[in-house]
Amino acid sequence: EVQVVESGGGSVQAGGSLRLSCTAFPFSFDDYDMGWYRQAPGDQCELVSYISSRSTSFYHWSVRGRFTISRDIAKNTAYLQMDRLKPEDTAVYHCAIKSAVPPPYSERLQTRDGSCVTGHLVSWGQGTLVTVVS
Repeated sequence: EVQVVESGGGSVQAGGSLRLSCTAFPFSFDDYDMGWYRQAPGDQCELVSYISSRSTSFYHWSVRGRFTISRDIAKNTAYLQMDRLKPEDTAVYHCAIKSAVPPPYSERLQTRDGSCVTGHLVSWGQGTLVTVVS
């Protein structure tokens, strides 16, 4: 079973920066993709970004140009650098691991009892809160 350890997040003023980290074990970027979903209060779970086993990346349209995902293969860790943060970025951010084979990440996850339904994901982090104040 792949486990994840998340770090980063916190509270920042609009325009500021934060960096999220996700370390997984046992894990290899040869076998898995790694990314983040976020869930704002009372809202759906949306895919923010991911980096694939082939090092391709995806960004939600609302964060493109402001967020950058990267990885350190030796450390089994991905990073999400979040710059020029906006109040609408406020959410709980969850690290999500997926097998490198299809199906792809869903751009949105259903919720049940307020929590994201993780479906085919291999591992799901408990989440880290990002608060952006104006």
